[in-house]
Amino acid sequence: MSAHRRAPAALAATLSLATALAACTTGGPSAPAASGAAGSSGSSAAASPAPDLAGAYRETLRSAADPLGSALDGLPKARTLKSLDQRLERAQGAASDAVERLGAATPPPEVGAEHSDYLAALRGLDGDLGTLRDAVAGHELCAPSAVLARLGGTDGYGAVRDAGGELAAKGDYPADVARLKTPKEQSRRLANGAFIRRGPRGGLGHLIVKNGATSDTVISVVRGKSAVTRFYIRKGKNVTVTGVPDGTYKVYYTSGSDWDRRTRAFTRDCAFKKFGKDLAFRTRRTATYIQPMSWSITLRPVVGGNVRSVEVDPEDFPGG
Repeated sequence: MSAHRRAPAALAATLSLATALAACTTGGPSAPAASGAAGSSGSSAAASPAPDLAGAYRETLRSAADPLGSALDGLPKARTLKSLDQRLERAQGAASDAVERLGAATPPPEVGAEHSDYLAALRGLDGDLGTLRDAVAGHELCAPSAVLARLGGTDGYGAVRDAGGELAAKGDYPADVARLKTPKEQSRRLANGAFIRRGPRGGLGHLIVKNGATSDTVISVVRGKSAVTRFYIRKGKNVTVTGVPDGTYKVYYTSGSDWDRRTRAFTRDCAFKKFGKDLAFRTRRTATYIQPMSWSITLRPVVGGNVRSVEVDPEDFPGG
C-alpha cells in the first residue's frame, strides 16, 4: 500500500522538475530551487503511515459482537416468561446494533466476502429473534429450553455461527457469538395423576377433575397464597384426589406441551387459568352419619356448566 502512495508523489516531483527546467530555459536562476522542491515532496510522501485497516475493523467487530454474544448467553438464565421476553429483547437490540455498526464498517480487502456473509447472517438473526419474541408473547414458547431449541433451528443462528467461524479463521477477528448449545424440542409428560406436590391428606373430601381439553394440564389446589397440592392430568383423562381436608381452596391450572420436571412448567403452548369459584370442603357430621364434600371440575366448556375459568397472569400463577 505504501508503494502505491509513493508513486503519485514521485510523479509530482518529476512534473515539478520539468517545470523548473522549463523555467531555467527561459529565466535561468530558477533551476536550483526546482531541484530542492522535488526533494521535499518525495520526503513528505515517504513519511505518511499506512492506516491500520485490520486493527480498526477488529475493534469495530469486537464492539458489535461482544454485547450480542453476552445477550445470547444470558437467555438460559431467564426464570419467568417476563424475564425471558426481556432477555430476548436485549438480544434482538444487540443484533440490530451489530448490523448497524458493521454495515458502516470497512473491512480489510482479504475478508470482504466473509464480512458480507457475516453481516447478512446477523440480519437474519435479528429477524429470527423478533419472531421468537412474538412466540413468547403468544405463549407458544414458555421456557428458555423451548426458545433455545427453536433458535437452534433457525437459519439466522446457524448462519451466524458458520459465518463467524469463517471470519475468525482469517485472523484474530472476534466474531464468535453463537456459542450456546441448543437442545432439540421435546414432548415430555408425566403419568396421569402423578403428584408434583402431595399436600395434606387427612380429610374426607373428594376432588374429581375431568380433562376434556386438548392439552395435558397441571392442577394447583391453593389455600392462601401457596399451592398445597399439585397433580398432573393427561388430556382426555380423569383424576380423583381423596383425603382433602376441610377448608376453602382456589383451583388454578396450567396446560401445555412438554412438561419440564426441573422448572415444573410446560415449555410450549402454555396457558394459565383459574377456576372461577372457590371450593369449600365441609364435612357434615351428626350422631348417625358423616357426609364428606365432593367437588367435580370439567376442563372444557360443557352444557349446563355454571362456572367459568378466567385467565391468569403467569407472574401471578402459584408455583410449588
